[in-house]
Amino acid sequence: MKWIPSLLLTTLLVAAIALPSSARAELQAGTAVVDITPQQWPLAPRGSFTPRPTDSAHDPLKVRCLVLDDGKTSIALAVVDSCMVHRDVADPAKRQASEATGIPVEHMLVSATHTHSAPFANAQHGTPQELAYQKRLLEGIVEAIVQASKNRQPARAGWSGYDLPDEVFNRRWFLKPGTVPTNPFGEDTDIVKMNPPRNNNILINPAGPTDPEVSVLHVVNAKGRSLAVLANYSLHYVGNVAGQMSADYFGEFSRLMPIRMGNPAEGFVAMMSNGTSGDINNINFRNPRPRREPYEQIRIVASKTADAATRAIRQIDSASGDLTLDMKQREITLKHRVPTAEQIERAKSIVKVDAEAEKKLPRLAKAYAIRTLKLAEEPPTTKVLIQTVRIGDLAICTLPFEVFVEIGLELKAKSPAADTFVVSFGNGGYGYLPTPEQHQFGGYETWLTTNKVQKDASVILVDNLLEMLGEMFP
Repeated sequence: MKWIPSLLLTTLLVAAIALPSSARAELQAGTAVVDITPQQWPLAPRGSFTPRPTDSAHDPLKVRCLVLDDGKTSIALAVVDSCMVHRDVADPAKRQASEATGIPVEHMLVSATHTHSAPFANAQHGTPQELAYQKRLLEGIVEAIVQASKNRQPARAGWSGYDLPDEVFNRRWFLKPGTVPTNPFGEDTDIVKMNPPRNNNILINPAGPTDPEVSVLHVVNAKGRSLAVLANYSLHYVGNVAGQMSADYFGEFSRLMPIRMGNPAEGFVAMMSNGTSGDINNINFRNPRPRREPYEQIRIVASKTADAATRAIRQIDSASGDLTLDMKQREITLKHRVPTAEQIERAKSIVKVDAEAEKKLPRLAKAYAIRTLKLAEEPPTTKVLIQTVRIGDLAICTLPFEVFVEIGLELKAKSPAADTFVVSFGNGGYGYLPTPEQHQFGGYETWLTTNKVQKDASVILVDNLLEMLGEMFP
């Protein structure tokens, strides 16, 4: 979308003044940032099979929120520096925020950045520190939405995108026969491997594409000064955080964007949402980069994404304060995958082995045995929330999974909107969401318990999202 040239903008504004107030709607936007950095330590980061507690944060964790209102419809878009925010936190936070603001809960998106160096959001072990953090997280989400709603002011919005291909790599690779390791279930059925060795002698080719686009929604106040940037990039966390909590490149992007904007408005907020990065990371397997010190690569990626977002904003040459807002939500019932009787019996035997016997098993066999037994106790189905958002001719889709990039690319290609991007980890986290085709290749993201729902779940969810978009953009 493009900024309206000044002469044309003046003409349109004069024409709008001549219209009765009922015939036009003035966009309003409000922003807020709330610190949710833990205050009680130690805490373990979420993104590891064997998390080690830490007692410090390298940089702050925050909730950032943008509220938009067209006079008829209000929506709240919150991005949280967390690995995943499950519904046991997100749902009550939305209800409390709705009671305070009047924004319907179904018009609220709470998504996580998926930084792997943030605490568990669901107080996994029930320690005092975890419970205190969960309370701080929930209250921070509520406060961010409430404050953003209170801070509403006249605004205009535009959107664009800019490609940054050199920082996204598909991490699933076809390898030469005989070089794919046995999986944790004792099976040799995988034909791809996540994060293979940087060894060109065994690499064949990546098992999927990438999405290089940095998508940007840019909001300015009545004086034309930048008020908010909501960006989206299909890249997992970067990592190498030296054992501390960190918001990863998502937080560093937010820190840099006020500098890129030059003279933003008071209350300016920039936030980076996670796109469809379930099979994407920052590792070039063919031509590995030189070694970095801790946090160095985070800074590099954040700087490049901030530059790309700035270039995208410069491409916008029209924006509007008269935009249609809409938001739809569906709760979809999906079947849980069910371990076979043989898998359950194998898991029961593996969890009993000692450390010495475990060394003889495939890597992560015991961890997956424990997960398998937990999955076997789950109910047959689970309910997940998906959402679509309309902001003028821009569409945003949300999914509560680590979504494969192919799914995001399909939604972008088939969307009826002029521009579309997809937010992962929206309103929960239910594991990986591969396509049925990727399930056939095997690999970490498709393993039982890493992927918890039926193998055609992506087809069901994409069909529903496209139907919702069709209703929004007739």
